[in-house]
Amino acid sequence: MRKGHRPSAPASGRPRFWGRHAVTAALANPDRVKRRMWGTREALAELDLPPVLPVTIADVADLGRLVPSDAPHQGLVLEVDPLEDMWLGDVLETGRNDRRPLVVLDQVTDPHNVGAILRSAAAFNALALVTQDRHAPPESGTIARAASGALESIPWVRGVNLGRGLGEIAEAGFWRIGLTGHAPKTLADTLGQTRPALVLGAEGEGLRHNTEAHCDELAKLPISPLMESLNVSNAAAIALYAAAAR
Repeated sequence: MRKGHRPSAPASGRPRFWGRHAVTAALANPDRVKRRMWGTREALAELDLPPVLPVTIADVADLGRLVPSDAPHQGLVLEVDPLEDMWLGDVLETGRNDRRPLVVLDQVTDPHNVGAILRSAAAFNALALVTQDRHAPPESGTIARAASGALESIPWVRGVNLGRGLGEIAEAGFWRIGLTGHAPKTLADTLGQTRPALVLGAEGEGLRHNTEAHCDELAKLPISPLMESLNVSNAAAIALYAAAAR
């Protein structure tokens, strides 16, 4: 380890993760390429670091300049490569003998929401998260922090054409349930003993018409009329719980 000045900006396409959960999960993931580490002496002393990883001891002020303003870095910052792309077919094959649900997002772009959904997906043992590429955020420290380690454990399939992807998901035996407030039935009415793919849209816009057309059923959460809708990450958590608790 060496004491250094403020490190250079990250290379293009390399996210920086911060916070204990995100950093330790990335360090433990054998599929994650770790490029460089910064941390306070106290925080680094608690980690089992790979001997080949370049590590720089930094103070709290220097770490604060490496991450977004007010980011709770907890004395740790790790620069990584994004994980390799995953193919939807490979993920579906991996889960063909179990009943884990899928989570499919239709143009959910807020990284805090995507991270929180990954965390719920891990908590309720989902098979994977499926998103588009152009209408979903890239891997980032914000997602890793909100996911609290789940970015390293839940497969994230990106870059699919959602219509074709939902077709492939149906062929694999999933029942595609689109969550929308205008559905006539509740999620409890539609889950039954299906193997669900839970399809959620962005806040405000909700599911696009073409996405709804590729669902087998539409369902709503039975929320009070005092509230028009839920945050998409909250809706995903409730839907995953409902699928797990059947």
